[in-house]
Amino acid sequence: MLNVSKGNMYAFVTHTWNTVKGRCPHDCSYCYMKRWGKQKDLHFDEKELKTNLGTGNFIFVGSSCDMFAEEIDPVWIIKTLKRCFGFKNKYLFQSKNPHSIDKRYSSFLPENSTVGTTIETNRIYPQMGQTLTPGNRAATMNELRKEFETMVTIEPIMNFDTDLFLRMISMCQPKWVNIGADSGGHKLPEPPAGKVRELIAELSKFTEVKIKKNLNRILREVKT
Repeated sequence: MLNVSKGNMYAFVTHTWNTVKGRCPHDCSYCYMKRWGKQKDLHFDEKELKTNLGTGNFIFVGSSCDMFAEEIDPVWIIKTLKRCFGFKNKYLFQSKNPHSIDKRYSSFLPENSTVGTTIETNRIYPQMGQTLTPGNRAATMNELRKEFETMVTIEPIMNFDTDLFLRMISMCQPKWVNIGADSGGHKLPEPPAGKVRELIAELSKFTEVKIKKNLNRILREVKT
């Protein structure tokens, strides 16, 4: 089913489409899918391959589960990508394992694709689950940006070291950066408002910054 994007999803995405469903292998503590309770085991929904993806849409493919996690069957991924080729749309493929996209699937992506990754911080926090380190994600995106339009999402933002974080994001050469905060009350190690404002100002020097409404909770903190 092609779902109209709404709620806390990216404002620039028109629709979401998911063929790979179930519990994401990364198991990040703050994953928004966990709010719906216990998830089913990982599986491929063959019925989704009959979905009419339309024309002129910007579709986030794999919004509910990281489609490029190491545990995902490559056959599932190839079937999904082949379906995308049959429709004239723009597609967002976002993964915390961009290495998989770079080494295995980049030649299968539709030409009009944006490749994204999450870089919540330059630091390592246990809440980030079973994922590549932020540094590894950035290094791989530095390769992918040679072929594709790239984006970075800093959501949920966690405390960071400004200079190192900026350097890491600039490696990706993103067309835009999305910034959002935890909206699920997971008690993450968040940065102070002043630090976030400085980050936004510095990012704006080399890319477009898209700020999500949920970041206002942090930005409203009184300046000190």
